[in-house]
Amino acid sequence: MRDGVELPSYRGDIINSPDFTAEARIPDPQRMIKAHARSAMTMNFTRALIDGGFADVHHLEYWNLGWVGHSPLADDYQRMVQSVGDAVQFMETLSGGPVGNLNRVDFHTSHEALLLPYEAAQTRQVPRQWGWFNLATHFPWIGMRTAALDGAHVEYMRGLRNPIAVKIGPSVAPDQLLRLIEALNPADEPGHLTLIHRMGAGKIAQALPPLLEAVRREGRRVLWVCDPMHGNTENSASGYKTRRFENIRQEIEHAFDMHRACGTRLGGIHLELTGEDVTECTGGARELTDGDLQRAYRSTVDPRLNYEQSLEAAMCIVRKSTQLRTSRA
Repeated sequence: MRDGVELPSYRGDIINSPDFTAEARIPDPQRMIKAHARSAMTMNFTRALIDGGFADVHHLEYWNLGWVGHSPLADDYQRMVQSVGDAVQFMETLSGGPVGNLNRVDFHTSHEALLLPYEAAQTRQVPRQWGWFNLATHFPWIGMRTAALDGAHVEYMRGLRNPIAVKIGPSVAPDQLLRLIEALNPADEPGHLTLIHRMGAGKIAQALPPLLEAVRREGRRVLWVCDPMHGNTENSASGYKTRRFENIRQEIEHAFDMHRACGTRLGGIHLELTGEDVTECTGGARELTDGDLQRAYRSTVDPRLNYEQSLEAAMCIVRKSTQLRTSRA
């Protein structure tokens, strides 16, 4: 609703347009075809980068991105990159030859299986494999609002052979989570189901341990990932949807601590980020404020970490995981 005019909501570029006109908000099925084409182009570009040696740890000059020199964390970043190079050189000196396959990486994609017509249209059986696979992505996931046990999204996801994930928030009760696990992974297949917790920095200490304990007690084999972004979304005084970097950092650190205390393992972090110099999340090394948001706010959906904040989050993960390994030793 704007100035007395009411229109259908913007549902994402794959459905309609954010422009506030009646025509722009009409769902257009052709957008699904455009989305698929652009996804394919992005994947082809990524494959070309990998095949060209972009991820080769023997050539660390590829990692010296121009923006790093302008970041307050530049020195930490360069030391980390240099330590990787030194470790590779040391191991190859000892072995007298290349160690493993260090010139490329396995790259996988993931997206939310939100629009079921798009997902179902790309769900197929494949040669020499049993079952059905979503071929639009390697790793589909569903969110809290589409994780109803009697809902269409859970019904769709439980029939897939892909590794799958579901997001869980502070409102999820242990018995509800266990029923969801049973529906999505009844055979308790290792690696098939990932639980992505998104609690918020102020709620994770109370909400997460009962879920970790319930899953551990039942012996269910799941993978755990922390999403420190979505539980920390708020509206700024200037009206922008934003996230505070300090809350993101705190939730990451709390997640490590909660898993260690429960005897479970945190297997990954889900971040929303861009390599551009946007101002969508406040805080970080440059201490962005609400007043900075309007300077370079480009997202139409969720506020993302910019390149410096992304680097700072990566440093936080490295420091925290190193600290935990050291304390165990």
